[in-house]
Amino acid sequence: MISPTESLAFSMHANPGVYAVLLGSGVSRAAKIPTGWEITLDLIRQLAALRKKPCEPDPERWYQNTFGKELDYSDLLDELCPTPAERQQLLRAYFEPISEDPDEGAKQPTPAHHAIAALAAGGFIRIVLTTNFDRLIETALENAGVRPAVLSTRDHVQGALPLIHTRCCVVKLHGDYLDTRIRNTRPELDRYSPEFDRLLDRIFDEFGLVVCGWSATWDRALCAALQRASSRRFMTYWAVHGEVEDEARRLIEHRAARKLPIKDADEFFGCVHRHVESLQEFARPHPLSTETAVASLKRYLAEPRHRIRLSDLVDDVVDQVVASTADAVDGSPSRWDDAAVEQQMQSIEAACSTLLAVGVTGGTWTEEEQEEHIRPWKRALERLGSRNQPATNDEVDFRAYRAILLLHALGLGAVEAGRFWTLGRLLGTRVRTNYREEEIAALTLHPAHLSKSGPFVRSTLNKRLRECLRPHARRIVPDATRYTIAFDKLEIHLGLAYCRARAATSRSMDTPFWNFPENGCLILNDIEESLSSRGDDSPFVKSRIFGATEEECRRILKELRPTVPSQG
Repeated sequence: MISPTESLAFSMHANPGVYAVLLGSGVSRAAKIPTGWEITLDLIRQLAALRKKPCEPDPERWYQNTFGKELDYSDLLDELCPTPAERQQLLRAYFEPISEDPDEGAKQPTPAHHAIAALAAGGFIRIVLTTNFDRLIETALENAGVRPAVLSTRDHVQGALPLIHTRCCVVKLHGDYLDTRIRNTRPELDRYSPEFDRLLDRIFDEFGLVVCGWSATWDRALCAALQRASSRRFMTYWAVHGEVEDEARRLIEHRAARKLPIKDADEFFGCVHRHVESLQEFARPHPLSTETAVASLKRYLAEPRHRIRLSDLVDDVVDQVVASTADAVDGSPSRWDDAAVEQQMQSIEAACSTLLAVGVTGGTWTEEEQEEHIRPWKRALERLGSRNQPATNDEVDFRAYRAILLLHALGLGAVEAGRFWTLGRLLGTRVRTNYREEEIAALTLHPAHLSKSGPFVRSTLNKRLRECLRPHARRIVPDATRYTIAFDKLEIHLGLAYCRARAATSRSMDTPFWNFPENGCLILNDIEESLSSRGDDSPFVKSRIFGATEEECRRILKELRPTVPSQG
């Protein structure tokens, strides 16, 4: 059976902006904002203390016995503080946080307030009606980036923009505790100004309604406004906790409202928000476009709560690449001439376009030591680069080419942003080279492994990778000279990592470069200078790209030097 909360979420998602929320004092309970009755009992305790009379354990009965009448919140306030200004000062301490308050989160927005604010920020709620004097909902809205129009007096209502032109409007039916015109006493709650009545008539006629934390016992003018409304174009949902008061029961019947039994306001609004978010995520278009994928990635990287979406986004883009390159990586032309190789590589590069764009962005913005940022990319490299058997001497390993492209995209963003830790973690990815064996990406995804005998590939791959990645890198490196330096840095670091990986496997050293980078010698000199000045604190040591200590890094540099055509 579909629950009323699920029904509300579906309706709210399908009709963004057509639901108003009516909040009573129960919504603020978790923030230690007392209800009117709790304030009443506290005032009775103060009054009894003033008279030096015990009133516990039943302050209400003490009041009845002392004054000969029923205890009434409005009457009590009216007697204690005859003027609105006096009532404002009396009530201030009940609504403002104080430094001595021992309760964490006291008089601060609750999860319910934040959930409502998030729904408003998403455009799903446009109007918040509240009988509360506190400013918790306004604070939550502003924290969510929404600056609401606040209507708490008849003057505000008269000067307000039409509701259709307002992103979010908070209507404080009984005023604001900092305004002397707050409504507390029974006469003040019996009727509203004509301006407020007209506003409520429009809202109850044109909007759906979600009621929470409101008993309907004291607020006769608000009850009358709901009774006047005959429209049923949108549903009324009434969240109830425990027994329903008689007046609320009559209004529920009049509005044909759906009752939603709830544990508390925090759980209820949190659940509604999660349901709407899930529906929104389900309805979100698949990130087929490069710009959409890049924008989504940046948003997900910015907040830890989006780590699952970040992982799903990377997986989705890799899925697209795997599906669209299946023929290119598994097919075998009748002979491997230059034209056939060129055609296959162009096909793979085109299929990887979105992947490379998000790869450059991911390498640039991945935070140091954030495993949840790195893990999706390591999984992508492993998935794209792994194969059940190694390439033969006469083949080009096109399956590995997809992973080589991604590694270069990620690495380019990382070195440009100075995130050497990111590059080091990526190069340590374990990639399967056949059914039983694995090797780290620094070795198996180095361009030297793309082809063992393809002269066309070996002689042109450096230039090809450079030009393939240039358009995707313009987001982070728009300047051509700076791009050349960034790519040269990447090549040097990949070459150093390759040399270290070869040494670790006791294989004979071969050159990691076919065309030594233009700025290669200067980059090598900078690395040596960093090692000399900072030792094991050098970022090149901490990243572990080509050594875990200064000594090991120097040894790899020394082994690389003979393969460099000129010392510069």
